[in-house]
Amino acid sequence: MKTIEEKTKWLKRFRLISILEGLSFLILLFIAMPLKYMMDLPLAVTYVGWAHGLLFVVYIYAVFPTAHKLEWQFGKTFFALVVSILPFGPFIFDKNLTKEEKEMAKS
Repeated sequence: MKTIEEKTKWLKRFRLISILEGLSFLILLFIAMPLKYMMDLPLAVTYVGWAHGLLFVVYIYAVFPTAHKLEWQFGKTFFALVVSILPFGPFIFDKNLTKEEKEMAKS
């Protein structure tokens, strides 16, 4: 059995990765892409897209060990993967994770 401290550490780390990935996606969609297509500045998408791609890979890579350590069911792990491709998805999932973290703190 994993300790509460270890589970909390894994959850906080995953939440940070999730928020960063979600922010990079929103910046790509709502800032970099308009700059590319409206202002003819394609470098915005180049750099932000590269950063988002890296954070997306880190997010996907972090889902599986986090799910294992926190003993998530298949449905929750699948949901974590699905929300990664939706704008605002990581923030919706983070709300769920915040509740989980608060429950861990109570025990």
